[in-house]
Amino acid sequence: MTALKAAARRVVDRHADGLVALSERLHADPETAWEEHRAAAAVPELLDRAGFDVTSSYLGLETAFRARFGSGPTRIALCAEYDALPGLGHACGHNLIAASSVGAALGLAAVADDAGVTVEVYGTPAEEGGGGKIEMLDRGAFAGVDLAMMVHPAPVDVAEARPFAVSHSKVSYAGKSAHAAAYPEAGINAADAFTVAQVAVGLLRQQLPDSARVHGVVTHAGDAPNAIPERATGRWYVRAETRAELAELEPRVMRAFEAGALATGCDLEIVAESKPYAEFRADETALGHYRANALALGREFAPPGQAARMNRASTDMGNVSQVVPAIHPYIGIGSLPATNHQHEFAAFCVGGQAQRALLDAAIALAWTGVDRGTATCGGGAA
Repeated sequence: MTALKAAARRVVDRHADGLVALSERLHADPETAWEEHRAAAAVPELLDRAGFDVTSSYLGLETAFRARFGSGPTRIALCAEYDALPGLGHACGHNLIAASSVGAALGLAAVADDAGVTVEVYGTPAEEGGGGKIEMLDRGAFAGVDLAMMVHPAPVDVAEARPFAVSHSKVSYAGKSAHAAAYPEAGINAADAFTVAQVAVGLLRQQLPDSARVHGVVTHAGDAPNAIPERATGRWYVRAETRAELAELEPRVMRAFEAGALATGCDLEIVAESKPYAEFRADETALGHYRANALALGREFAPPGQAARMNRASTDMGNVSQVVPAIHPYIGIGSLPATNHQHEFAAFCVGGQAQRALLDAAIALAWTGVDRGTATCGGGAA
């Protein structure tokens, strides 16, 4: 281990209690996409106290921030996610993502001058379907960054992210209400439109590529059993291997929703909830550094299989990876048989194994930043 890495680790270890407290604070107070006001204030507190220059409401986004430290030629960005899932809280472990990115930044900042880096932390809202990083990219975030990184909790450790591209749509049908017993012929049933659409989607799946995914929920489909539902709404995702494949696949799925409108006589409205998430392009050099650093900490990477499939989950970090070099490894929290987006997984995102994963992720990311910085500037102490 180099002297720089040893120094970075000591700083992470010194802040361990504060990082765990931050993670637990977020976990106990989940906020969903674009509503993360308390999280966006809490996450940069340790950074502010450590001398980072913190910009709140970054680029006009109320729940985004940027924190910056150092003046080295190599700009290392750590992404902190902190939005939770509706009804499931932190069942994807974004509390650990935020705390580990803060920890990595603190460790890397301690050696920033010698490693030749500028450390930047981006607080990125609305990863769960809102495309927060895409909004930030569109407003100029990440421009000129040399490496963007984050680590995501999963049942087991997996180094390489291979997420699907995905589109997120809000689907609405408008019909006409009527008394369901006395005057049913006067109604136009918006709930039936979703029934037709879901049958059409189910039949379409037989003709889709093996890698495609189409799934969603009906969020509203009437208010009283004796009234024909005049409005029905839902949220639907379409996933494919790449954005190019998604662009070919999505119109086929949308025709299934058009079929629901045609069969029932409803009006249909489809609104994109965000721009499509892209597939991930990993920086192989940084990924190699991360693997070596994680192994040096005693982490073990899982073989391909059921438990390791979280690396296929879509993320707006994919869009960042299309613009700047990036990595998005997964760190295991020992949750099996519980997996992401289950209440049981949320319970594993605090406590012993989660704490170890948090600190290991912070150290591994800090060390990877040291590797990139010293390789670029040719410095570093042995």
